[in-house]
Amino acid sequence: MVEKIKDWVSRFYIGIIMIFLYAPILVLIVLSFNDSRSRVTWGGFTLNWYQRLFSNRQIKEALATTLILALMSALIATVVGVLGALGIHAMRQRNYKIMMILTNIPMLNADIVTGIALMLWFVHFIPLGFGSVLLAHITFNIPYVILSVMPKIKQMNLSIYEAARDLGANAVYAFFKIILPQLTGGILSGFFMAFTMSMDDFVITYFTKGAGVNTLSTMIYGEIRKGIKPEMYALSTIIFVFVFMILLVVNYFPSRKKEEKSYIG
Repeated sequence: MVEKIKDWVSRFYIGIIMIFLYAPILVLIVLSFNDSRSRVTWGGFTLNWYQRLFSNRQIKEALATTLILALMSALIATVVGVLGALGIHAMRQRNYKIMMILTNIPMLNADIVTGIALMLWFVHFIPLGFGSVLLAHITFNIPYVILSVMPKIKQMNLSIYEAARDLGANAVYAFFKIILPQLTGGILSGFFMAFTMSMDDFVITYFTKGAGVNTLSTMIYGEIRKGIKPEMYALSTIIFVFVFMILLVVNYFPSRKKEEKSYIG
């Protein structure tokens, strides 16, 4: 009896958490199909906001800027982060601890402090614009990549690399054929983390962007006083469904492949 009560309480607790997490998203999805601009009145089912979304030049430009910025910053941060993680791993124990502390500071630091610091730095050297935002995103993405790759480096079997070197492989060939494949999981995890953080960022982007540069987050912030357009509900719904499908594919197909391999074996 006691076990059943504990099981019911745990399920109820998890259910409450799921409601708080996903109820706002569900409301957002429903509003994207609401024919009324009101958030409390249902005006009937419509796809009008999706049609207007694809004809809204401002939203399309902000979306394109956001995606390009996120992709470029994630790619550059991944390359720099992987090389940085390998370099940190090769350091002596004392230097290793110091570098790991320095790597964690940007992640624990408040975004507003990082944003203002980068803005003050950039205005003395480069004009604020797309380039300054890109550098800012690369800067705060690198620690996420390093911390994603570092566990894979610790699990890496260096004896294979040493054996390849003994058999005549040069350092570059051994790195791409031996080291890199062992780090693939951490690299992909770091890349997607950096991409997501860049897509989601507002504070640092707001302080480091110049005139004429708008991402989705800064554009939405600018529209809050006038009222958020229903087209943004439609765009948010599309992004959510897209992310959900990616997670579904990433988590479902590997399990199917494992089942097929075990069945064949």
